[in-house]
Amino acid sequence: MTANTIQTLTSDFESFVNKTDENVEFWLARDLQHLLGYTKWDNFKNVILKAKTACEVSGHDIDDHFAEVGKTIEMPKGATKEVDDLMLTRFACYLIAQNGDSKKEQIAFAQTYFAIQTRKAELIELRLLENERVQTRQKLVETEKELSKVIFEQTGGNQNFAIIRSKGDQALFNHTTAQMKAKYKIKDTKPLADFMPTILLKAKDFATEITIHNTKQNGMKTESQISTEHVVNNKAVRETLISRGITPENLPAEEDVKKVERKLHTEDKKVLKNVDRLHKGTTK
Repeated sequence: MTANTIQTLTSDFESFVNKTDENVEFWLARDLQHLLGYTKWDNFKNVILKAKTACEVSGHDIDDHFAEVGKTIEMPKGATKEVDDLMLTRFACYLIAQNGDSKKEQIAFAQTYFAIQTRKAELIELRLLENERVQTRQKLVETEKELSKVIFEQTGGNQNFAIIRSKGDQALFNHTTAQMKAKYKIKDTKPLADFMPTILLKAKDFATEITIHNTKQNGMKTESQISTEHVVNNKAVRETLISRGITPENLPAEEDVKKVERKLHTEDKKVLKNVDRLHKGTTK
């Protein structure tokens, strides 16, 4: 397959992509039929049936990837006709390509094209999730700094913050901080929160925000009062999570958020270098 052929096919496939109101990409089966070199709809329908079977076997809902729609086509003498069509996700297109006639140049191209596009989407989704976790962890750091400040202002002691935070952890996890570190196999010097999944970081942050608000609002002056408040708030958040089928201490640990942050920073620097290189190339 020549470079020119690859460029042409890439342009063809990308020119027929559509997007839903939710910004989800899809291709229409009638368009894909011609892109893949099938002249007869009935022959292409057989490939679609095989792809649907593969979709079901892989554990995916067929209706999520092969949505039936109608399409109006032009007939001779200005007449029109309504024909069956399908909205196909990127995954559906990939399955169709995998079940098509691999001797067709278009099929061979599509098998690679949709595999790469699917992988790109997975990588983008992963990066977004990692970025959200990093930002949530940073937010918790700021919230805990605020709680530490409030505790010092109210009680006159910095050492009370560590005690109160530890009691909050025990209320949220029904385990001590040390027990959770042992469960997660975290070094004593590492913060427990650096290994929490995003949902627990948000839960912990929410409970801490409530403690700050009520400590100020009710003029709490002792470690005992603020500890009790923080425990009550973490227990309430724990009960909410459990009522939705989420037991905090049973969620697995995730990669050290500091490592994730460094990885994202490195990737950003690479992107900036590439952009800078392209910019220099266009200004020569």
